[in-house]
Amino acid sequence: MEITEITAIPLAHELEDGRAFGGARGMTDSRTTTLVRLETDDGTVGWGEAFASPRAVAALIEDAFADAVLGSSPIAAESLADRVYTGDIGGYHAAREALTQSALSGVEVAMWDLRGKALGKPVHELLGGQQVESVVPYASTMYLTEWGQDPAKPMHEAADEGFTAAKIKIGHGREDDRERVEIAREILGDDAHLMVDYNGNYTPRQAIASIRDLESYELTWVEEPVPPENLSGYREIRDRIDVPLAAGEAHYGRFEFTRLLEEGLVDVIQPNLGRCGGFAEARFVAKLATTANAVVRPHVWNSAVGTAAALQFAASLSSYPHAEGTAPDPVLFEFDRSENPLRDELLESPLDPTGGRLAVPQGPGLGVDVDESVVDAYRLE
Repeated sequence: MEITEITAIPLAHELEDGRAFGGARGMTDSRTTTLVRLETDDGTVGWGEAFASPRAVAALIEDAFADAVLGSSPIAAESLADRVYTGDIGGYHAAREALTQSALSGVEVAMWDLRGKALGKPVHELLGGQQVESVVPYASTMYLTEWGQDPAKPMHEAADEGFTAAKIKIGHGREDDRERVEIAREILGDDAHLMVDYNGNYTPRQAIASIRDLESYELTWVEEPVPPENLSGYREIRDRIDVPLAAGEAHYGRFEFTRLLEEGLVDVIQPNLGRCGGFAEARFVAKLATTANAVVRPHVWNSAVGTAAALQFAASLSSYPHAEGTAPDPVLFEFDRSENPLRDELLESPLDPTGGRLAVPQGPGLGVDVDESVVDAYRLE
């Protein structure tokens, strides 16, 4: 099997006027991503997602990655990151930058999709995972909105859909933080997993004060309380609070993740399969996490392709240090509940997180079939 075609496809869906939403550091009025489509000499198609500025990362893929990938075997996916770091692809000066890592992720994931299809196996099996049939989805919801939505409304909707866990947006002040968490906890119930996401909008002192206010709500984790580059801030918070810290969605490549883990800055590491470097890099991070007794839970705010990739990765994760079948907590999987047709319409059989369980696709590769007519409908020209 030889790769004969590579296409980077920037996609976008514009929200209606007045419907922007987001977190503490800003809102978005569109949903965007870039898909990577690889085709082989026998007609097999593999899909990946590069989660970055669509036109920019598409241009980078075509400029720096196309010649390196065309003519190669999908088996070469595991060496792709090393070729980026050494400068064989794109020049080593830019290897650790966000666009390069996102481009690497999209191409590499598509190569793994081809590998799985060639072998008739889902990617999670190729990564060495156990036979995992489903995970527990958590609703990523209660966004800050341009139209001033009642924060209870999306939480009630998530509960009605059968979600038993949720992550909500906070970070606009201690009083507002408490009010939003109180609403979510009351609706979900005392036994539900509840996480909060500050999107890095606080200083360490502000974050410590807010987290202490929220300790009685039994949070499963606190996500990005300070900006991702503020490693000393994570250290300060870790030393002064007793709530698990999570980060990783804004980190790229093995070296940034290694520092988070080796310094014990977080309890939950969150690589995004659309920009962390791909499956091989995510697997490296997961192995490293076992040495720090950190939990790995992928960040997911992607299209259906990136979501499927994250599901395959989640299904491959080790339960260490717990013996098989004895882990006290479920594998929680992020499922965004905001408007995104790039997630909801892109697959011939959409992923269904309702009812408290999310099935892991068991078909070969990513285990999903992309509807190319929908891809064309949202393609940026």
